[in-house]
Amino acid sequence: MSFLGVIAFIIALLFSVMVHEAGHFVTARHFHMKVTEFFLGFGKRLWSVKRGETEFGIKAIPAGGYCRIVGMSVNEEVSPEDKPRSFYLASAPKRLIVLGAGSFLHFVLGFLILFVLLAGVGTTSVTNVVGAVSPCLTVNSDGKCAVDAKPSPAKIAGLQAGDKILSVNGKKISVWSDAVSMIRNSPNREVKLLVSRSGQDLEFALTPEAHELNGKLVGFIGVQNKMGNVRLTPLTSVTNSFKLTGQLMKSSVGSLFSLPTKIPALVRQTFGSEKRDASGLVGVVGVARVSAQTASDSKLGSREKIATFLIIIASLNIFVGVFNLFPLLPLDGGHMAVAIVDGIRRKWAQLRKRALPDPINVERLMPVTIVVFALLAALSLLLLAADIFNPININQ
Repeated sequence: MSFLGVIAFIIALLFSVMVHEAGHFVTARHFHMKVTEFFLGFGKRLWSVKRGETEFGIKAIPAGGYCRIVGMSVNEEVSPEDKPRSFYLASAPKRLIVLGAGSFLHFVLGFLILFVLLAGVGTTSVTNVVGAVSPCLTVNSDGKCAVDAKPSPAKIAGLQAGDKILSVNGKKISVWSDAVSMIRNSPNREVKLLVSRSGQDLEFALTPEAHELNGKLVGFIGVQNKMGNVRLTPLTSVTNSFKLTGQLMKSSVGSLFSLPTKIPALVRQTFGSEKRDASGLVGVVGVARVSAQTASDSKLGSREKIATFLIIIASLNIFVGVFNLFPLLPLDGGHMAVAIVDGIRRKWAQLRKRALPDPINVERLMPVTIVVFALLAALSLLLLAADIFNPININQ
């Protein structure tokens, strides 16, 4: 099973790369730029086929992919007939769309994976089904009700284990957290629950007891709901997928900004005896290892394994999408920054009624590109060493 986990991760990773490059390809073609190559991998060509003016294929090293657009640099030799279709001659907005399309599709793919998870596979969470009803509000150290303890509102109302709560105050409940929120916001105020019991719908009126939580009074009725697999409605799944995508994007940005502070710890964990931090930096090999461990974990059912795998792939896509937008060459974000500056220069020249300046020569920024590439390569090698010599083990 662990081998299948690694294979599934590699396939998902290559598919993500293909989707990223497809974003560049489709938008470049839409703006009539010439795309000569679309390849998965680098190095020796294993297979290719030409369709129209583009060669599609696979290369030997599965470490990414690329989409070659004519005229990415002003110094590139381009035939006279292809020059009007050069990338660097396109307007700044068109160049930004082409450059940002890869990351955009990473976000779309992450969103779709989360939607499939929530609406199709489901997640293990608290359900709407009552597992147990607390007989009283306060208990002794032995777990029994205190002599002077008041019965819980749920006990007084007649709720029973196995009851499925359908709505609170007429509002249909799709996830239990919605019901919890409504009950907590109603301390000492009557609420009405619609419950399904043995095929019948019953209505109960009860008044949540007020308890103090973090300095605030919240309602409490005294039920413990069952855990189980919960699948959301399509509409709720869309809403929650948007929220989760936004949360993952925010956490990805935070992780990237905090990355330099985590490198010293990673060095100690790689070459010293310090235990690897499961919440720290992890490379592609480490993620593949986690996927393998998930696939071979006997404590997880098939549905839980699929759900965990989908979360990993969705998170990875969103992180890569955010990472590629950072304004550093050779990342897409670096080229987008150049396109923005180019656009500002052209607009300024137009306003002053001067001749349009030549596009920025990206090759003049090669020293910056080399430095960034070297730093990324060094970090990749460090992560590879960490994932080999001191890997994260989620099964411990």
